[in-house]
Amino acid sequence: MAIRKEVVSTAINKADSLINKNIHNNIDKQYDFRKQTVNSDKTLTNEEILEAFRILNKHCDKAKLFYNEGPKRICENCKEECLATLYCENCIRYFLKNNFSNWSSGNDNIDQLIQYCQTKTLTPYNIIEWIPYDTLENIKYMTKGGYSEIYSADWNGGKYYEWDSKDQSLKRKGTSKVILKKLKNVENADKNWFEQAKSHFITSNNWKTVVKYFGLTQDSLYGNYILVMKQLDVDLRNYLQKYHKQLKWGERIQITFNIINTLQNIHGENTIHGGLHSGNILYLEKSKIWYISDLGFCGPANKPLKSIYGNLPYIAPEVIYNKEYTFASDIYSIGMLMWEISSGNPPFNNYEHDYNLAIRIVNGQRPEIVSGTPFGYREIMERCWNADPLKRPDINILLNDIKEIKRSYYDNDIDQESENLDDIQLDINSNLNIKNTTSKLYIFKDIPEPRNIIEDDDEIYNNPNLHSEDQDELEIPDEIGDTLNIPIDIKSDNEDVPKQQPILETLEGNL
Repeated sequence: MAIRKEVVSTAINKADSLINKNIHNNIDKQYDFRKQTVNSDKTLTNEEILEAFRILNKHCDKAKLFYNEGPKRICENCKEECLATLYCENCIRYFLKNNFSNWSSGNDNIDQLIQYCQTKTLTPYNIIEWIPYDTLENIKYMTKGGYSEIYSADWNGGKYYEWDSKDQSLKRKGTSKVILKKLKNVENADKNWFEQAKSHFITSNNWKTVVKYFGLTQDSLYGNYILVMKQLDVDLRNYLQKYHKQLKWGERIQITFNIINTLQNIHGENTIHGGLHSGNILYLEKSKIWYISDLGFCGPANKPLKSIYGNLPYIAPEVIYNKEYTFASDIYSIGMLMWEISSGNPPFNNYEHDYNLAIRIVNGQRPEIVSGTPFGYREIMERCWNADPLKRPDINILLNDIKEIKRSYYDNDIDQESENLDDIQLDINSNLNIKNTTSKLYIFKDIPEPRNIIEDDDEIYNNPNLHSEDQDELEIPDEIGDTLNIPIDIKSDNEDVPKQQPILETLEGNL
C-alpha cells in the first residue's frame, strides 16, 4: 500500500495541536511527544508511522539548529560539536566551502552573496547555490512583466536533498519543476540590494511557508541573471475567484491565519515584505499549504528616487505619502487581503490604479465591508487598515487576535450565521480587470498626509494644486505573483473547495 502523504501530514498536525508547552518545554520534549502521538494514531499504517518519524526527525534537527537548542554531539568525521543528529551541519558547510573554487557567476558580488548564504546553511535540503544554466531544460516562456520575464523549466538533477555521511557529500533529489525569473540591472545594483538579497535568501530557506529560492543562474545567450524558485499551483486571487461562493468562514479564517503566521516569521527575521497582495500568496494543492512569495527581487534593482513600487490598493497610505515601506505597512496589506478573502474580489477592482485612487486611499477610503463578515474578523481588518500606522496591531498582536477568532469559530461554529455567501451583493463572477491586478512603479507628487476619513470631497478632488495629469505614473506591470506558479485545474467549479491544511502554530512547526 502506498504511503498516504495527506494522512501522514494530518497526523503530524494533530500531534502538534496537542502539545502543552508548559509540559513540553523544550524541543526534544516536544518532538518526543509528537512521535508518541503519531505512533498511537490508528489511522496510520506501520510504513506511514515510519514516514512521519522521518519527517519529524528532519524538522527536529532544523529546529535545534535554528534556535541553537538541544544536546550537542561530537561528529565522528570533523570531530567538532554539532546539534543535528541525521547529519553534521559543520560537515555540510565545509563541503560547500571546499566547492567554492569550482563555480563562479562571473560577478564577485553575486559569488559573495551565494557563499555567505551557504556558510549559514542549516540543513542539507535548503541550500542556495549557483545553478549552471545548462542544467535547466524544457525552458518555456510564461509571461512578461515590467522588470522580469517568467519561465518554467526542468532542473536536471534538482536541489540538494540529503547528506551522505558515508561519502561525506550532498546528494540531489532528482529532476524538478522550477520557475525562472529574469532579473534586470543586477550588475548595477547597489550594496543595499545585495544586503537585502542575503536576508531574503536566508528567510526563504528558514521558513517552510515562504516560497523557496534555490539560487541564481545566468542566461547563456543574453547574460541576464535569473532567480530559480519553487513552483506552486495557484495564487490566492485566482483561487478566490474560483471558490469564493463555496468557502465557509472557517476556511477563510484559516487562510488568513496561515498568511499572518508566515508574515510573523518574516518579521521575526527583521525583514519587511513590502509588496504583499493576492497575486503573491500561493497555494500548493498536494500539501494544502499557503505560501508567501516575492520576498525581495520584485521591481527594479535600482528603483528611482521618490518612487514606490507595488500593487496600489495594497500599499499603505503613509507609503504613498513618504515612499518608505515598514512593518506597519505590511500590516495594512494584511487588512486588504482580509477584505479580499471575505469578498472574493481584489480591493478597488473597479478603479484605475492611478493618482486619483492614491488620493482616495490617503484620504481614508477603504473597500465596503461585505455583509456576513464576523464582527471579530471585521474589527481586526479595520485596525489593520487604519491610516495611522501607530494604531495598527503589530504582527504578534495580530497573530494572537486571529488565533482567538479561529478558536471562537470552532467553539461557536460561526458558519451557522453565514453558511454560504450567496447573499453578498458583489459581482464576484465578473472578469477581473487584468490591468488592475499587477504591480507598477509610481511617482506621485503633492500627496496630502494620510487620514482616516474623507472630510471634504470638494477639497480633495477639486484642489487646483492636485492635478492627476501632472503626475508621473509609470504603468509598468509586473505579473510576478501571478506567474510564480503554473495554474492547474485543481477541481471543477461543481466540486467542493479543497480542504485547508492547518499550519502548525508552533514556531518550529513552520521551519
